Parts: sequence; C-alpha cells; structure tokens
Amino acid sequence: MKKIKTVRNKKKKKASPRFIFVIGGVMSGVGKGVTTASIARILSSKGYNVSAIKIDPYINVDAGTMNPIEHGEVFVTEDGDETDQDIGNYERFLGENIYKENYMTTGRVYQSVIQKERNLEYGGKCVQVVPHIPIEVRQRIIRAVKKTGAEIMVIEIGGTVGEYENLLFLEAARYMHLENPDNVLFVMVSYLPIPSKIGEMKTKPTQHAVRSLNSAGIQPDFIIARSIVDIDEPRRKKIAIFCNVTEEDVVSAPDVDSIYDVPINFEKDKLGDRILEKFNLRGKKLDLKEWRKMVNMNKRASKEIDIGIVGKYFSTGNFTLSDSYISVIEAIKHGCINNKCRPNLHWINTDDIKKDGVKILKKLDGIIVPQGWGSRGAEDKIETIRYARENNIPYFGLCYGMQMAVIEFARHVCKLRMANTEEADPKTLYPVIHIMPGQKELIAKKGYGGTIRLGGWPCKIVAGTHLAKAYEKKFGNKYIISERHRHRYEFNNKYRDIFAKAGLKICGTSPDGKIVEAIEITSHPFFIGTQFHPEYISRPLDPHPLFIEFIRVCLNLRKKKENVS
Repeated sequence: MKKIKTVRNKKKKKASPRFIFVIGGVMSGVGKGVTTASIARILSSKGYNVSAIKIDPYINVDAGTMNPIEHGEVFVTEDGDETDQDIGNYERFLGENIYKENYMTTGRVYQSVIQKERNLEYGGKCVQVVPHIPIEVRQRIIRAVKKTGAEIMVIEIGGTVGEYENLLFLEAARYMHLENPDNVLFVMVSYLPIPSKIGEMKTKPTQHAVRSLNSAGIQPDFIIARSIVDIDEPRRKKIAIFCNVTEEDVVSAPDVDSIYDVPINFEKDKLGDRILEKFNLRGKKLDLKEWRKMVNMNKRASKEIDIGIVGKYFSTGNFTLSDSYISVIEAIKHGCINNKCRPNLHWINTDDIKKDGVKILKKLDGIIVPQGWGSRGAEDKIETIRYARENNIPYFGLCYGMQMAVIEFARHVCKLRMANTEEADPKTLYPVIHIMPGQKELIAKKGYGGTIRLGGWPCKIVAGTHLAKAYEKKFGNKYIISERHRHRYEFNNKYRDIFAKAGLKICGTSPDGKIVEAIEITSHPFFIGTQFHPEYISRPLDPHPLFIEFIRVCLNLRKKKENVS
C-alpha cells in the first residue's frame, strides 16, 4: 500500500522589520523631526505598519524638567511619558499614539545600563560604554518594534552629526546595519545655505557633514537637501558626486507654507518608492489621498481669523520661540482647516500686557492662554482673561489657562479679592487652585521628574454644556472621554458651590466626580477651561472637537462684526 504523504500548512514567516535612521547635518532645527514624520506618513500611506522613535542625546531622563525656551514644548504621550516635541509630530502625521518605548535619551539609556549592572545582569563583566551602551540602544529599538508591531521603524537621532554626544547612537545604528545591511537605511537631513552676498546655494557644508558621518562608519542612502528654495540640477549633481549617492537619492526640501506640505513635496522626488525599492518592498496602496485632500482644503481657505496666544515662553534673546506651544499651534490649524479658514496667530508675551495693558487684545477674534508654570506672568494672564470674559471674546484656557480663569472669576465675580493658586502664593486666603494630594511630599523631597499627573485619564462630560455639545459632534452621546494631563495643581473643591451660584459651571470631572477637569461660563459665547491638554491629541485628519468649536465660534462672531460694520 502506497504511503500518503501529509502536507502541513506552514505558517508564513513574518518579514524582518526595516529600520530608517534619520540624522542631521550642518545645523539643527531645520526639520529633522518633520522629515522623520513625513517619511513615516508616506510609507504608512503605502500600506505598511510604520512607527517612529526619537533619540535625544541629553543626559535628562526625559523632557519633563527642561525649560520650554531651552528645548521647546514637552509633549505628553497617552501612557504618561514626557517627551520631545517631535513625538507630537509623529502622532499628528501618523494619526496614531506613540508610547514611551519610542522615546529614549542618553540619561534613560545610561540609567538602564547602570541598573542592570547593579542587578548583576551582565554576569560580572566589566561594563563599558562600548559596546554596552549601543547594545542597550539597539535593544530599546527592538522593544519599540515589538510594542508597535512596526514593519518599518523610522528613528530620528537628535542633534547633528559630529557632535560628541551623538556618537554612541550612531554606533548603535552602525551595529544594526552591520548585522543586516539590507534592512537598514540612513537619511541625512542637511542644510544648503544661500549667503545673501553670494547668491549661490552652497554644498560644501553638506559635503563636510557626510564626511563626518562616514568617519562614524555610516554612508547615507538619501540626502534631504533643506534650503529656502528647491535644489537645482548642478547642486544635485555635485552632492551626488562628492557624497557618494545617486542623483535620484538627493531629495529636494525647500521651505514650504505648512509642514503638512512636506510629505507631498518629498513624493515629487518619489522618496517613498525609492525607500521601498532599496528595502526590496512594494507599495500596497495608492498613496496620500486623504492627506492631499486635507492639504488642498488648507490651501483653498480664504477666510481669516485672528487668534492671540498669551504666554511667557516666547522670547529667547531677540527672537520668538513658537516651539514652546507647538501642539497648541497645530491644533488651532487643525480646527481652522475643519472650518475652512486660516489663522493669523498673534504671539502676546505677558510682559507686553504688563507694559501696554489689554488694549493690545482688541483686534483679536479669540484668545488662548496655554500651559505654564510658576507665578511669572500670572497676573497679566488674569487681566487677559477678565478682558475676554467681560467683552464676550471667545476664550480657551488650557491647563494653567483654566486655573487662571478660575482665579479671575473668583476675584472679580465671586468677590474673593485675594484668591490665588498655591503655586503662586502658598499663603493665599482663598486657594481656589491648590496642590494635588501627595504632591507636597514629593516637592519636599525634590521629587520633580515624572511625578505629576501625566498621560491619558477618563473625563466625565456634563450633559447640556457647551463642552458636551462640542464633543457630541464627534462622539454622539458618549459622555466619558479620555484626555491627556500634565499638572501638579488642581481646582479646590471647597469652592464649588460658590462658583456654581455665581455662574461658573463645572462641565467636566473625573468619573468619580472628585477632580474638576473642565469649567465654562455657559452664558458666554465660548469661555471654556480644561485641566487637560486637548491639543496633544488633535491631528490634521482628526481635529480635536474643542478646537473645532472654538474656531467655529470665533469665525461666526467675526462675521457678525463685519456685517455690523
């Protein structure tokens, strides 16, 4: 009898993940993070599961203790990590949450290695900077791949090539390329200056940057040519020859009106297809259809509104640093795209309010007071809020902006003249904003880093409020939503009844009702303060409902004013 051979169904072997390292050349601040986010968006639109990692070369364990003027906005993830602002761009471009596994710093890496050594996890070996630090970096990258299920992981290495603090991360990237050269690519984002007195785009700084990268054992596969204008053919050829890349792999990256134009601009040079070709992969879908639609809507918008952002993290010498509030800026833009209008953003430093008074607010259609810390500028924010409340100007207070609104209302409506936050005045007679339970002990022990209320928390919305109406447009009758937090102080429940009788409504709380999450004046066109940060979860293809509603009200009131005049 003939033996029948049984054929078993073999499971299809999962493809190895691919890795793209994005490295800076010449100078920082020219769009490495946006480049990383754009590459991720392009590859995601072609049907791949893509995620992104940010590596910061700082000794800080996270970004939470950094001054916003020094480093830009601290972005908070859903799982409560305080990260670099680039993580926010990754979320906005990919439309997905990025978690703590996707963020690392030098401090975080060293902390892990030292802890492992203390736990005898190295088996008594002499633990050295090389190879153990690069190995830890590699292991963290692999953990992020497992967490996200990424088929392609895009990894941004902060700073620029040639900096001493970058070397160990470059070494980790070199290790990974050595292990599997077909699965690792390198992208250098390099600036090509055009000196005004010369009038010619210069490639020499980029050539030197590539040589510095070569000295670390890495050859770039792509060069993103950042400049104020498109790179021309002579310069493209020169970079190709002297930097050992093909002309097709020199990608033009001129200044654009919006960061959301960048993926579309990259695709003019077929960057996505070139990356997939080098990885021996094929695109699974048509690309960027929804993204292009959103960008075109933004370009076609003709109506304008004037939005003032009143804060204290703007000035650095003679320059304005808008990066301190980048998530707020982008959320405003998202709300405007949805309402088919364009925002004129006005940066108003609290020092200007102190010097010139609230008259500088008169031409604004809406006012936002964003996050902040400490007492500096607090009184000027309170005066700003009073002006918005008394003159029916739409007001949106975010975290500290909500707390300042509570103080303003307590002083000028509830007649609690000495009302304040314990953060600014620990001995205030009326601490309408007070420190959260357990935080005093942490401060006494100098336990500042990563100890405040962070990440996503559920919020119960009160039906019939302006807040509820805004959320209903997206969630229907769902009254428990999740929002992200970053604060140490909160609304003092002892004053709830006083505020309620005077007309300040508690419109959002924790599910148990103990923590006040949002307040509003329902009789005002738009006067809402949130203890949470709605800006963190707003995305260009999925704007946050509160920003949509804020912009809608601003736009409608502007139309009424124009019709009257």
